[in-house]
Amino acid sequence: MIRARFAPSPTGYLHVGSARTALFNWLFVRSVGGRLVLRIEDTDQARNQHELIDNIIDALTWLGIDWDEGPFFQSERADRHRAAIAELVSQGRAYEDEGAIRFRVPDAGVTAWDDVIRGRVEFENVNLEDFVIQRSDGSPMFLLANVVDDLDMGITHIIRGEDMVNNVPKQLLLVDALGASHDDITYAHLPLLVDEGRRKLSKRFGDVAVEQYREKGYVAPALANYLALLGWGPPDEVEIRPMPEIIEQFRLEDVNKSSAFFDVQKLTHINGTYLREMSRESFAEAARPWGYDLSQVPPALQDLVRIRAHTLADVPSLIDWLFLEQPEIDPAAWEKIAKLPDTAPLLEETTAAYEDAPWEAAELHARLAEVGERRGLKLGKAQAPVRLAVMGRPVGPPLFESLEALGRERTLARLRKARASL
Repeated sequence: MIRARFAPSPTGYLHVGSARTALFNWLFVRSVGGRLVLRIEDTDQARNQHELIDNIIDALTWLGIDWDEGPFFQSERADRHRAAIAELVSQGRAYEDEGAIRFRVPDAGVTAWDDVIRGRVEFENVNLEDFVIQRSDGSPMFLLANVVDDLDMGITHIIRGEDMVNNVPKQLLLVDALGASHDDITYAHLPLLVDEGRRKLSKRFGDVAVEQYREKGYVAPALANYLALLGWGPPDEVEIRPMPEIIEQFRLEDVNKSSAFFDVQKLTHINGTYLREMSRESFAEAARPWGYDLSQVPPALQDLVRIRAHTLADVPSLIDWLFLEQPEIDPAAWEKIAKLPDTAPLLEETTAAYEDAPWEAAELHARLAEVGERRGLKLGKAQAPVRLAVMGRPVGPPLFESLEALGRERTLARLRKARASL
């Protein structure tokens, strides 16, 4: 049975790089009928806080990543780790050094493996120092703990970031010293995630936590879809697709070893596509935490908001004018519009034209077009002061469908108030 594991440390949030690692492990086991083990690497007691672990589990669950076994906690297996260390000491494969225990690296030879993504990798043992496997306070180091847990749990595939490549020769030496065969373990090291400056993705330069993107209105299927494209691409080149299809297409051997650019613009495009494909009901429910009940909005306007939103965080700016008693008008945009000689008379004439108009988008469109034509203005120019007066912003959903949803009295009141302010 193929068994992979995702083993995060409780850092307080789930880095998008770690999320990509979890996703690739999940895609791999689901594509080959294997099992995914979730193991929390909490041997560092200073960072071992349950709320931090809960954050990681919550983020994984939100992304749709499930697991077949666990979560297991390394801290609960410390006795097993110490027993393995004692065995290595008794065999002369490890020794005490000022209270700590070090593994004795062979002086000669090469430690090598065939990495699924990176190809043949070799390290000369002479360049590896004897490394600590147990601290002077008696706590096992994560290198030793990982090897023992991987062997005990029957892990066959270790899929993780390329920043862990340098640990592999040490872990392979430990595997052999503990009487197992490292030929039974397959390694695959995923490419580094970088930003637009080709720097390793870091919170110093932008958002890196799954939770941050969730709070900004990205939906889980879109983020998971995008993460799947970081270092891998479907052979048919159709990038935006349901997760079951991604699982069907995914092959670990197809992962590219070159660094993967985390492109927020591309993520936003994919997220907008997912929003547009939502049903009205699903979109309204997803947008609810942003403060507006879209189920109370006319269906046609719901659709207009949905197809214009790139993230759920865009919803308030697209629809708040409908719920507010009086939206705050963008001061910079209004200052520019207010200086134009046609603004005041256009607002007056539009108000008059709308007082007896059948309150339908097509008729509202026609009457404003007539007002603009009399003043020598194209419709786009004529719309600008009306949109600002009614919606408070220079951009938003289509004006006339919005006016129909707002209603005659509220529309006329806002037009009159805007005219009075000039």
